[in-house]
Amino acid sequence: MTVTVRFAPSPTGFLHIGGARTALFNWLFARHHGGQFHLRIEDTDRVRSTLEAVEAIVNGLNWLGLHWDGEIVHQFARAARHAEVAHQLLAADRAYRCYCTPEELEAMRQRARAEKRSVRYDGTWRDRNPAEAPAGVAPAIRLKAPQAGATTIHDLVQGEVTVSNSELDDLIILRSDGTPTYNLSVVVDDHDMAITHVIRGDDHLNNAFRQTQIYRALDWPIPEFAHIPLIHGADGAKLSKRHGALAVEAYEEMGYLPEALRNYLMRLGWSHGDAEIISTEQAVEWFDIKDVGRAPARFDFVKLDAVNAHYLRETTDARLVDLLELRLKPRLARELSPAEHSRLLQAMPALKPRAKTIVELMDKAYFYVASRPIETTADAVKLLTPEARHLLGQLGDGLAAGDWQAASIEARLRDFVDSKGLKLGAIAQPLRAALTGSTASPGIFEVMEVLGREETLGRIADAALPH
Repeated sequence: MTVTVRFAPSPTGFLHIGGARTALFNWLFARHHGGQFHLRIEDTDRVRSTLEAVEAIVNGLNWLGLHWDGEIVHQFARAARHAEVAHQLLAADRAYRCYCTPEELEAMRQRARAEKRSVRYDGTWRDRNPAEAPAGVAPAIRLKAPQAGATTIHDLVQGEVTVSNSELDDLIILRSDGTPTYNLSVVVDDHDMAITHVIRGDDHLNNAFRQTQIYRALDWPIPEFAHIPLIHGADGAKLSKRHGALAVEAYEEMGYLPEALRNYLMRLGWSHGDAEIISTEQAVEWFDIKDVGRAPARFDFVKLDAVNAHYLRETTDARLVDLLELRLKPRLARELSPAEHSRLLQAMPALKPRAKTIVELMDKAYFYVASRPIETTADAVKLLTPEARHLLGQLGDGLAAGDWQAASIEARLRDFVDSKGLKLGAIAQPLRAALTGSTASPGIFEVMEVLGREETLGRIADAALPH
């Protein structure tokens, strides 16, 4: 048997973080078993489904590196096949036509509520002669669900779960307008796609009982189910936007690396010992859906930041510079020059340990490529007193000569402060403000080496007063 799974989102909104984790677990399970991972767009809700949402789902999965096998399946395009199966069940006397009007169904619901019974269809047309059908009423098709006993699911995460069949009514599988319902469409698509394992959020657990009954009515093999707990916020409450229930593309915009987000998401509910940093290759080797816990996982930005910081440190300088260029171009309103690109490459070993995200990294790297005169923070401006600016004016001449390595620059700067009877801090902090526009940066001598002689002297001149 070839293990075959699917990720089946509805394109009614963005690919949120919970959906991304579901896709990741499916992808890992398939790759672990050398199987197939398919993408199915469940776009039967024509009112709410949008092409923009489909594009967001596809882009999100591609950015995460969760590439699917074969072509994308669009559920709406298979509506005729779904209807065909409904009529197959009708012909086998495992389904029947229901002629109840909307008004009759509403009255049925109201009676149930008044009598404090569960709201369910009462089987009015289950054994009734179709010859009694009222004129002008288009029938729905309902499944003849078992009325006695129970339906049990042997779930790979939740364990054995049972519901009494008395709690499950004869669900509609084909509406009166001829359109198939969700549970029928899912069963037919999963069967036709040879899905062996259905891995999804536990908010679908109730659907699994309905779907199991449809499989049995069709005499089709039932896939194995694995319903994974939903993700909660760090405070244990249902995940919301303030907790991180955002589009996957938002995490890219916030500066997270796809491999870091994969690592973090795979640890939300699944673990392998105490390992926190797990490469994708190692995760594929280790992953087993049975190791997913039953308790909701908690999303924590602090932990995500720590994981992302690790991957930033491990990422090549060249890749990080390429990522920064994409963000710096609109901020600068121009392309980086070759010299600026080289500058960022040279600076990256000192910059990347200081950042948790690409956005932080860009902010810390920006001064290296900022156009002169550079912007200066309010705190940095306080360092540029008239006295400090006079010193900077005197310093420029002494720095210009000699080679431009950090150690040589430091030696010349120390000679300068010694000649003035000053301590290094008297010039180092104003110098940092002049060169970086801030009060914090990598080592100032390394900064000067990376900026280069011409740029360094130019920035000093911009901040200095004549001497």
